[in-house]
Amino acid sequence: MTAVVTGAAGHVGANLVRLLAARGVAVRGVDRVEMPPALAGLGIPWVRADVLDPASLGPALDGADVVYHLAARISVTGDRDGSVRRTNVDGVRNVAETALAAGVRRLVHCSSVHAFDLERCPDPLDEDGPRSRDRRLPAYDRSKAAGEAALREVVARGLDGVVVNPTGVIGPLDLAPSRMGRFFLALRDGRLPALLDGGFDWVDVRDVAATLVAAAERGRTGQSYLAPGRWMSLRELALLAHRATGCRVPRVVPMAVARAWSPVGTRLGRSTDDPLMYTGEALHAIRFGARVSGAKAAGELGHAARPTPDTVRDLYAWFEAAGV
Repeated sequence: MTAVVTGAAGHVGANLVRLLAARGVAVRGVDRVEMPPALAGLGIPWVRADVLDPASLGPALDGADVVYHLAARISVTGDRDGSVRRTNVDGVRNVAETALAAGVRRLVHCSSVHAFDLERCPDPLDEDGPRSRDRRLPAYDRSKAAGEAALREVVARGLDGVVVNPTGVIGPLDLAPSRMGRFFLALRDGRLPALLDGGFDWVDVRDVAATLVAAAERGRTGQSYLAPGRWMSLRELALLAHRATGCRVPRVVPMAVARAWSPVGTRLGRSTDDPLMYTGEALHAIRFGARVSGAKAAGELGHAARPTPDTVRDLYAWFEAAGV
């Protein structure tokens, strides 16, 4: 079997590539960038392609039995140039269309819990929850819901597609590093002056990768599967970081104060591209961070979340080994 992973240089992508290779699957990495050094030792083929360039996707997906579509654009500063929607909606459609034309057996789309309207969701959120369609919601959230809708249009024409919706992803092999990876590095190095009074559901990246593979094997066509971990406040994450590294735990700023300051944070975030800036959209995530049910993914895919302290410990161990 040949598996293709788009967005293979990303956090989830790199972990998924390693998992597939460890299981003896013939895996091909696809991304806009060169293969990261952390994956070079696997000896897998690597194709440079852009999900916004359909012509480049044909060779990238040629001969694939399963395609894992992970390429996406994350933003907490809106979508001023339209790249978030293009990548997360048009990109999904392009990959799905190419997979259908190539006769791919199954496409697994890694979406996000943000495809669900976190303001109006039930407690706990499940797969029947409302989707992010309201124009007042963050651009990223709306793009993820619209990307799933684009995929389902192609599924209706014959593509075998499944969707997995992880919550907040954390864990090792964080190559970039990600926004949450930088959060943990800033905690370790004493560069985070304060924490916000909010939280989210956090899931280990390795557990997400395992559930993506299970979705390829056992997921039902056209279905979505939420893949949560555990809800924790930012202070609780900081306490885990303290346990792992001995770092200082910053004070907590009330949400009302953070919301009053968020217009400034949004402007600074756009001008500096600082992923740690508390923008309005970043506040939205932790302010409405829902408790999420993983019952469907657990029952049908065997999704299981390891303890969050283990994830944080392993992340710092990986940072140290990688010299980050």
